[in-house]
Amino acid sequence: MSIRPVKKTLVARPAMEGAGVYLHRVFGFGDTKPFDPFLMMDDFRNDHPNQYSKGFPWHPHRGIETITYVLKGTVTHADSLGNIGDLSDGDIQWMTAGSGIIHQEMPKGDKNGHMHGFQLWANLPSADKMTTPRYQDIKSKEIRILEEDDGSKIKVIAGNFKGIKGPVDNISADPHYFDIFVPARMIKRFPFDTHRQGFAYIFEGNARFEGASNPIGVKVEKEFEGQEVEIRDLSGNRTLVLFDKGDEIVVHAGPKGVRFLLISGKPLREPVAWHGPIVMNTQAELQQAFKELNNGTFIKTGSA
Repeated sequence: MSIRPVKKTLVARPAMEGAGVYLHRVFGFGDTKPFDPFLMMDDFRNDHPNQYSKGFPWHPHRGIETITYVLKGTVTHADSLGNIGDLSDGDIQWMTAGSGIIHQEMPKGDKNGHMHGFQLWANLPSADKMTTPRYQDIKSKEIRILEEDDGSKIKVIAGNFKGIKGPVDNISADPHYFDIFVPARMIKRFPFDTHRQGFAYIFEGNARFEGASNPIGVKVEKEFEGQEVEIRDLSGNRTLVLFDKGDEIVVHAGPKGVRFLLISGKPLREPVAWHGPIVMNTQAELQQAFKELNNGTFIKTGSA
């Protein structure tokens, strides 16, 4: 087995989206190759309703999939096809925008006003860009959690982990999407298909990912606000860990343990033409999408 070294760690940056939602951008709107087939990820975590309640009003998508995972609070979804529903604690929605959809997402906090969730964008291959839109709305109770003897917990949202299959299926990039907890000061190994590209995103506690034996912190380079800095640190809250090649990762949990998302997929290696919420393969396709959006022919009834 070969351990995947850490290629780079990034600290999620404050951003504002929608009608005034304060969030942290984990990655996106830059070079897509290191994350292929994924395009963007946001961590929308906030304890102040006035900083998220205006939500994400009506907007279009084409050529991508949006994956929304809610930990606290509720997100109400509605779209141009008449679909409507709520995502709450532990629920996930995997929306394949395909040929085009117009929707809105409106967050509401829990009884204490707390809101926390993630949205990940996955690219669609050229053959599926204009497929019929569809949803996979998955309730928390449908998602199995593997509890191991050492106290680790692996929530399998998509993909397969030790024979447990996630409820999300039939996705082009064949993604693996796990929510993992590793107890304090534990060293834990996770298999990682060599043909996949992926990352970890820490959102509770801290850890170090690599092959050394003692989680006291190592000298690493991190990028923060466009500047690379050298620090001796465990990677903590809101840190993205991008992996290089190998067939397993090793996690050294910090003194309070660590909880992180482990996400991977098969790279598409296709050209990307991207503007706002629409992602195609060529500028001509992108221009056509916006032309259709302006003349009222954006929404299709089936595959094109």
